[in-house]
Amino acid sequence: MSGVQRFSRATLPAMPWKNGGGTTQEIASWPQGAGLESFGWRVSIATIAAAGPFSVFAGIERQIMLLEGDGVRLFTHDGRIAHRLDVPHRPFAFSGDDAIDCTLLGGASNDFNVMTRRGRWRADVQVLDRAAAIESAPHGVLLALRGAWRLNDDTCAESEGLHWADAAQPWHAVPQGEDARLVAVRIVPA
Repeated sequence: MSGVQRFSRATLPAMPWKNGGGTTQEIASWPQGAGLESFGWRVSIATIAAAGPFSVFAGIERQIMLLEGDGVRLFTHDGRIAHRLDVPHRPFAFSGDDAIDCTLLGGASNDFNVMTRRGRWRADVQVLDRAAAIESAPHGVLLALRGAWRLNDDTCAESEGLHWADAAQPWHAVPQGEDARLVAVRIVPA
């Protein structure tokens, strides 16, 4: 998975969760072929279709962002975390060590997820509404949330993006319309 690769949400395979509460579309993970116990970082889109517990990922830092749908309420039973994930494109960070439960705020929702192994990788997640220079990072993901974007020499339509591993380069992101929005994930060593 080295170099820059294009992807489209429409063609990412969906894998069912073990508990049957939803599905996940993996955008990219590192190292290539790593399983859920051994990845250094992972970026995916999940469909949450039923209330229930999130999987615990010990040693992982997580960020989640609502893409579409009514959203969910995330909480721990000890009251330390109580968060409504109901505003699109607003990242929320939490520890994968926490036993997070969720309830639906309506129907199913789609969420953007970034997971990094604590002490090895760190993710900077930004939502952009205007042209921006994105600093170089050895790994990352760019996804057009709304509208089309010019990303250096590439153009990505809505729901399309780029991911890279071992291909550090700066990016110049330019929206191709007034309502365009982009999520930029830079993954750097911790």
